Amino acid sequence: MKASLPLLALALCLACSAPKKDPLRENIAAAMEKSLRTETLDKWYPLAIDSQYGGFLSTFTFDFKPTGDQDKMIVTQARHVWTNARASERYPDVAQYKENAHHGFLFLRDVMWDKTYGGFHTLVDRAGAVKATGHEEKTAYGNSFGLYALSAYYHASHDTAALNLAKKCFAWLEAHSHDPNQKGYFQHLKRDGTVIVRDTTVASTAETGYKDQNSSIHLLEALTELYSVWPDPLVHERLQEMLVLIRDTIVHPKGYLQLFFLPDWTPVSFRDSSEASIQKHHGLDHVSFGHDIETAYLMLEASHMAGNENDTTTLRIAKKMVDHAIDNGLDSTGGFYDEAYYFKDRPGITITRDTKNWWAQAEGMNTLLLMADRFPDDPHHYFEKFKTQWTYIDTNLIDHVNGDWFEAGIDKQPEKKTALKGHIWKATYHHYRAMANCMDELRKR
Repeated sequence: MKASLPLLALALCLACSAPKKDPLRENIAAAMEKSLRTETLDKWYPLAIDSQYGGFLSTFTFDFKPTGDQDKMIVTQARHVWTNARASERYPDVAQYKENAHHGFLFLRDVMWDKTYGGFHTLVDRAGAVKATGHEEKTAYGNSFGLYALSAYYHASHDTAALNLAKKCFAWLEAHSHDPNQKGYFQHLKRDGTVIVRDTTVASTAETGYKDQNSSIHLLEALTELYSVWPDPLVHERLQEMLVLIRDTIVHPKGYLQLFFLPDWTPVSFRDSSEASIQKHHGLDHVSFGHDIETAYLMLEASHMAGNENDTTTLRIAKKMVDHAIDNGLDSTGGFYDEAYYFKDRPGITITRDTKNWWAQAEGMNTLLLMADRFPDDPHHYFEKFKTQWTYIDTNLIDHVNGDWFEAGIDKQPEKKTALKGHIWKATYHHYRAMANCMDELRKR
């Protein structure tokens, strides 16, 4: 049956008025997708699968040759599971991602999970024997990534064994790490879950016994992921608690994260000390632009998942954090610097480490695009900075010869061209998430 002329005219009119996709945005998304699939996923998998002992190999040379002892840390193993679970949903035609995620889940369940005391071990050797890791034996940070991976794997697979272990992990954190009085979570724990208290035997430069922003933001991230698959009231309560704690206490009024805290959330600061002492303790007290811009995204994601409609407070603080990072830590040629400090006897902020690690650049790119689409007319010109950031990454971080990303920008550290491409602190999670998120955001319009 032929359409009547009025109906045909209406259809043509609607087709003409439909919003057209922005070719620039699609071109960037296509370039990211090609890089993600061929230069990251295809390089890592199945190469990283440890078919002998389970889990994933961790350490690779710059040209992707396995090297070293191949110790396995809960953070790395969980991140590989998370990446493969997410990739299995994005690319369902590639069977190996679902298989990889299942393979990694079995290692988390059967090896990394402590059958005696519960909770995830921090570090095991390649064959699965638990290794000593200094003062603490378990951490809230490591368990947060276990929770994160299990939740994502359950979302992708509907394997109830994964959800059951996620529930056990949440309960373990609740029983041992959560602070019911001062809120938040204790980071450093003994094997049986006893909280490690900082005393005079702990070096002044050590993190032991402090609460911290890094475990807090990743617990927020994990609770967000868990709540998406298990909308339990207590999970929601902890999700909201961590969002408010990070937003209103951990974030400094200037718009950056304070790093370490006493159990009552008093910040650890060396600002009134000598410059030598400040430098000595920089690991405990500095401005980390990468964490700031990552946290802006994680807070917005958490607020959305918690159902906080019209949460203008979180959006305002997130934007403030991004603007602080742009105004103080973004190189005009692209790339966020690693560290800065507010010295009390100097005006403004001082860049103390102008290197540019890979994960901060990935997180920065993701959050710049989020801000660009929320505040298109802002004088910070977020979209222009996003484009510059992508060009910077494509030029100085993606290894177009050997694959994946260098661990730091080669404009500042050219020696990273031949540094390890993978190790227990570098896998695929930051840049997979950033590129996947950006691809989705770019293709919305």
